[in-house]
Amino acid sequence: MNEVFPSMLCVRQRLETALPLNVEAAISEGFEAIRPQLKPGMRVALGVGSRGISNLSEIVLLVVKELKSAGTNPFIIPAMGSHGGATAEGQVALLAGYGVTEARMGVPIRPSMEVKQLGKSAAGRDVLWSQEGVAADGVLVINRVKPHTDFSGKIGSGLMKMLVVGLGKHAGAASYHAGALTIGYEQSLIDLTKVVLTKVPVLGGIAIVEDATHELAHLEVVPVGSILIREPELCEMARSLMPTLPFDEIDLLIVDQIGKNISGTGMDTNIIGRGVHGFQLTPELSESKPFIWRIFVRDLTSETHGNAIGIGMAEATTQRLIEKIDTEALQTNVITARSVQCAKQPMAFATDAEAIKAMLESLPDPNPAKARVVRIKDTLTLSGFEISTALEQSAIAHPAIVSIDQMGQMDFGQDGNLKSITQG
Repeated sequence: MNEVFPSMLCVRQRLETALPLNVEAAISEGFEAIRPQLKPGMRVALGVGSRGISNLSEIVLLVVKELKSAGTNPFIIPAMGSHGGATAEGQVALLAGYGVTEARMGVPIRPSMEVKQLGKSAAGRDVLWSQEGVAADGVLVINRVKPHTDFSGKIGSGLMKMLVVGLGKHAGAASYHAGALTIGYEQSLIDLTKVVLTKVPVLGGIAIVEDATHELAHLEVVPVGSILIREPELCEMARSLMPTLPFDEIDLLIVDQIGKNISGTGMDTNIIGRGVHGFQLTPELSESKPFIWRIFVRDLTSETHGNAIGIGMAEATTQRLIEKIDTEALQTNVITARSVQCAKQPMAFATDAEAIKAMLESLPDPNPAKARVVRIKDTLTLSGFEISTALEQSAIAHPAIVSIDQMGQMDFGQDGNLKSITQG
């Protein structure tokens, strides 16, 4: 078997990291910006989403503590658009997976999917918003700020997205994405955000920036009047800290797992250089770096609850992954987001060995000894990964690669599946 597979190396990459962050102090000090607006007895809705943010439950708990200390009555709204199958039960389950439960947070979770129309935006779009949020006396949102997976611009995924898409629930998220296809994602987001900010008592947001190792680099309480100005600056900070695959061209990228907790599109498009609405199949036509000829996705994370969004950006997967897909959750998500390409099913194979062999044979040069292969755990975990010997010289020359260790032939178990990845 081994003669058809390349030999592999374990590499470690130097990534941008931040000094340890005192989360409690950052939240306590940051609340000074909005504390004058907090009045005893007011009902404050706290929007919490479905991303795998580092220390999410700790952050939510500390924000709840601050709100309670101000005498307010906080409650949590799942702010995740159509995620969780667009059901209240599914969204509560997603929050519980991140440790955000009523028992731990000590406040109610109000997951209703009901929305109210706030009006129409300047572009003529319906602005639909959480009915529970509209009924609150104040609203705060928590989200990670980072470049978006569906578009590039000065803003990405952050507080505005949480206000428009997350708290728009299923109906509001659908309205946003429909408008994005006609006037553009960034313009549509700003268009609807302006209506939300004028119609709802938004207090502000807790903006989180993570470093290249998925650790907290920055946390900031942004008052409502600064969101439109501050978010682009925070997005640029996040962009500068993002990890990369340090090669210009890859023949086969093996991704051990994808999921909504990894990225809104299962695997981050900023890392793999592929778009949710399609991508170029030859390097001459593609402007993305790295250009990747083939992607093989091995499995789903448990936290994604069967939502395999992003699988359509791969050429190959496994039958075991296909069997884990929650078709309703996946289709609801991609239809709402208008990213239907992300639900297409790639070729499915019984074993990893069969999938890799087929992908290597489909390359312009099928010689496994020449195949430039990279294997990663997921698109959030890039400090250590595996490469084939065909990429050894490129790795040696790259200033971000700090160590290279020989591994030998690709290591398969008796079942024909790859053994656990070596991350250095």
